[in-house]
Amino acid sequence: MKHLQIAIDGPVAAGKGTAARLLANRLAILYVDTGGMYRALTLFARQQGVDWEDEAAICRVIAELKPQVKLRNPLDSEKDGRLITVLLNGKDVSWKIRTEEVSWGVSVITRYRCVRDYMLPLQQQLAQEQSVVMEGRDITTRVLPDAQLKIYMTANEKIRAERRYKQLLEKGDNVSFEEVLEQLKKRDCQDKGRKNDPLVKAPGVWKLDTTVLTIEGVVEQIIQRIEQKKLMARANGQS
Repeated sequence: MKHLQIAIDGPVAAGKGTAARLLANRLAILYVDTGGMYRALTLFARQQGVDWEDEAAICRVIAELKPQVKLRNPLDSEKDGRLITVLLNGKDVSWKIRTEEVSWGVSVITRYRCVRDYMLPLQQQLAQEQSVVMEGRDITTRVLPDAQLKIYMTANEKIRAERRYKQLLEKGDNVSFEEVLEQLKKRDCQDKGRKNDPLVKAPGVWKLDTTVLTIEGVVEQIIQRIEQKKLMARANGQS
């Protein structure tokens, strides 16, 4: 394998996004937020007036219109707290996809095979072209099953809800902690109904519980793991 691939799975608000972004910066490689890519498709479906529960309509509109979803590191003018800039058909939707409504919708449409099949080659191509830290769902099992480092990142329910609540407040959303916790519980319940349950760690994947760790502590643990596996040279030399 020419490039370094670090794959990170786990439930919502486990710290995957922030940790992956900091890790990518530390290694000077690309951070890939696959969840953001799926959220963009979710927003696209809503823009087309398609019901998220209508699998046939979702598959049809994606096949016919072939929405373009791209990622890039934020420009200087875009450094407003985002981890990555997400473009949908050339338009910046980085914050439009971070609403609780889209969070619910994305957990619905990612159950559809056509959606995951549409995204799979786009995600894999990114990792073939350069070294990446890729986080999301099914990354260690389906997207990058041969990654040199595979991590399942998790934390207890209350801590995850507190992290999500803080993110929403920083964005200016008027929500209560109780609402966020309830939505997180619903999201977890919905995920458990999926064939490839993202709340279950795949065999051979390193489980990293972030409940009592700071984000810097999470990154340090991953860096230590990379050094133990002697992958640092590849990250530095092949990025």
